[in-house]
Amino acid sequence: MWGRNKNQSPKAKAGAADTLISKEATIRGNVNFTGVLHIDGHVKGDITSDEFENSLLTIGQNGFIEGEINVPHIMIFGRVKGDVHALEHVEIMSDARIEGNVYYKLIEMAMGAEINGQMLRRDE
Repeated sequence: MWGRNKNQSPKAKAGAADTLISKEATIRGNVNFTGVLHIDGHVKGDITSDEFENSLLTIGQNGFIEGEINVPHIMIFGRVKGDVHALEHVEIMSDARIEGNVYYKLIEMAMGAEINGQMLRRDE
């Protein structure tokens, strides 16, 4: 009743985050989450999701990740220094900057986005 429906897609929750790391925050260490995580701060460590289908990571315009990301659904507006493993879908917005390889099943990339690394499609 109070929990999130397991079959609900992360897109249905876009705009509502279960966890928020604000732009004033700096985290040193790995982050493991379920649900929806929005990062506008600085994370030095890997980010991983326990849910293999429904989790969504949004990296805001002020967000900066230094580490590896392993999450099913990812939206990147900010910066990432490390490999990005989108287990399902990744959206890379026009101001996004990635220094590392991007592994994906489905990808959307806006004009102006920058990837300094390889883009590698994951097989089913």
